[in-house]
Amino acid sequence: MSTQYDVVVIGAGPGGYIAAIRAGQLGMKVACIEGHAYDDPKGEPRLGGTCLNVGCIPSKALLASSEEFEKIQHHAEDHGITVTGAKMDVAKMIKRKDDIVTKMTGGIQYLFKKNKVTAIKGWASFSGKVDGGFELTVKTAAGEEKVTAKQVIVATGSKARHLPGITVDNETICDNEGALKFGAVPKKLGVIGAGVIGLELGSVWRRLGADVTVLEAMPNFLAACDEGVAKEMQKIFTKQGLKMNMGVKIGEVKASKKGVSVAYTDADGNAQKLDCDKLIVSVGRVPNTDGLNLEAVGLKTNERGQIDVDAHCQTLVAGIYAVGDVIRGAMLAHKAEEEGVMVAEIMAGQAGHCNYDTIPWVIYTSPEVAWVGKTEQQLKQDGRKYKAGQFPFMANGRALGQGDSQGFVKVLADATTDEVLGVHIINSHASDLIAEAVMAMEFKASSEDIGRICHAHPSLSEVVKEAALACDKRQLNG
Repeated sequence: MSTQYDVVVIGAGPGGYIAAIRAGQLGMKVACIEGHAYDDPKGEPRLGGTCLNVGCIPSKALLASSEEFEKIQHHAEDHGITVTGAKMDVAKMIKRKDDIVTKMTGGIQYLFKKNKVTAIKGWASFSGKVDGGFELTVKTAAGEEKVTAKQVIVATGSKARHLPGITVDNETICDNEGALKFGAVPKKLGVIGAGVIGLELGSVWRRLGADVTVLEAMPNFLAACDEGVAKEMQKIFTKQGLKMNMGVKIGEVKASKKGVSVAYTDADGNAQKLDCDKLIVSVGRVPNTDGLNLEAVGLKTNERGQIDVDAHCQTLVAGIYAVGDVIRGAMLAHKAEEEGVMVAEIMAGQAGHCNYDTIPWVIYTSPEVAWVGKTEQQLKQDGRKYKAGQFPFMANGRALGQGDSQGFVKVLADATTDEVLGVHIINSHASDLIAEAVMAMEFKASSEDIGRICHAHPSLSEVVKEAALACDKRQLNG
């Protein structure tokens, strides 16, 4: 006999656990099913998904540790602080990261109890349609159990994309999971892919002393970014020591006891070879749909492996929704969370909403890169007339005081209405500063609106104001 729920969520990542919590808050009987153990010492399934266990959270912990080490080594002297003999204990750094992850997963368990969400540890698949809903089979450590639900949310996330002919063992050749737990700093590190994950993980180990070479197939660096931002960041990364190779074609990759050898053709068509101790393969992610048995309820994946949904994340089968990396759109944790809340509220009869035009993007390197809305190249392609305002952090007193004046803020606004269409930031606090831009765009603010708001002095947020004023050549401090 199966246990009956109003809502069953498959997957306990950001989209799944947030959807489950919101549905619980709205008075529904909810279960959330998760089978992935990640690196749990007991082999128990862990809540939080890729983001919490082997993605966003652990990578940010390592980025913070490595940045502290680099500051002590190279920037403390600027403040009059003399440090000699600084060393990095890699094992302790990794343990700190693991402890943070364990604390966060425990936090989700507490939230589930608080909101009366039942956590089921196992792998779920659809069995078929039943009266009043759907039946699922859950494979647990104790065997199989059946659950039924009036409505289902698929939130199974994504996994690292691997390249044909390159065997990822997460020891010598690694994806994001292996790159988060190196036992020592590699002398030479190769990274295939100059995307967000590749740049972040490459930055971690470069700061700790690795000689890092990045191989990217695309001819243009950070093609998704505003062109001005991409050009500036390429200069900064190169100055930091990341060796960037764009427009390459990867050939044979050989792993041995000594390390990895990567044959590739450079942008000029010349044969090259990269020998390194470790290799990170970071070439995007693919949806997790294996084993769901979607056919049992009349669903299937599209040519990209995604589950097709409408504007409110409902699939072609009424009562089954999908959110996050398993559907169209940006593979971002906060996008999945917004979709999870929207779906739960729709299930409760409310007007759930997710504005895809105001979802921010962030690269957590040093400095960070953050943006929301349109880039200049997109506006040009759309034929939309716009005006741009840009202001540097080097003219900001707080940035100078913090010893971190790299980067700028760029505001793009409609040439006629002055509505803010996009904001792009390079700064070590860009991930926080972008929130003001998201809020402004959500409420259809103009650049003048931002320019007329009083910003605290001295603060980094003043640069956002100055960039907005610069749209009409009204900047006051530059």
